Amino acid sequence: MATRLVQINMKAVDDAALGRFWAAALGWGIDSEGPGVTNLEPVGFAYPDPTAVCIDLIARPEPKTGKNRVHLDLATTSAAHQAELVARLKDLGATLADVGQGDVPWTVMADPEGNEFCVLEPRDVYRDTGPIAAVVVDCADPREMARFWSGAMDWTLHEVTDDQATLRSSQGVGPYLEFLRTPDTKNGWNRVHLDVAPYSGGDPKSEAARLRALGATDAPGMDPSAISWTVLADPEGNEFCLLSPR
Repeated sequence: MATRLVQINMKAVDDAALGRFWAAALGWGIDSEGPGVTNLEPVGFAYPDPTAVCIDLIARPEPKTGKNRVHLDLATTSAAHQAELVARLKDLGATLADVGQGDVPWTVMADPEGNEFCVLEPRDVYRDTGPIAAVVVDCADPREMARFWSGAMDWTLHEVTDDQATLRSSQGVGPYLEFLRTPDTKNGWNRVHLDVAPYSGGDPKSEAARLRALGATDAPGMDPSAISWTVLADPEGNEFCLLSPR
């Protein structure tokens, strides 16, 4: 068995307000599971279709501190589209951000709660991903991350070098998952993390054991009796949730 990436979990001081921003930014719909939980997915989407990786916003009182280790890259189709998207995102409440990127062809921005994301220049590789080109994870060793995550999920490994590893759904649709080598070190819990799920009929306990055998560890500070999912950490300590089969 294997898992698949089904959503991005993003903590927010105001999940409803941040949900409205990202829904408008992506052209997606909004759903709410109740107070403090806002779900975003494409209009008419049949979860968990691999054509999109959804966003789950969870209310947390702690404000963001430091640069996120997981961020979104947004796709554009032309230079004019990139400029229009940047302008529209500013109108929605995003700001330009400096993470030390220097002179690059993409635009680094931050959402209203300071979460970094990039508006990419047109790239042919992302022509069919939808509005999210890639989910990007900072790391120290892309090769090790590629080993773990390509074993953890049934996604296809497209590229692996000392600086970058790239995976995509085995069905060849939706955004990419990319691991980029950075000098930054992880500090505290990730405010943005990955959520994976086994396929329908899978056994969560067996899948958790398989992930641990690949190198995952139990995330510290969690009370398993208080939740219905399993919180693990990858070999570099990035937390991720193993949800119920779907």
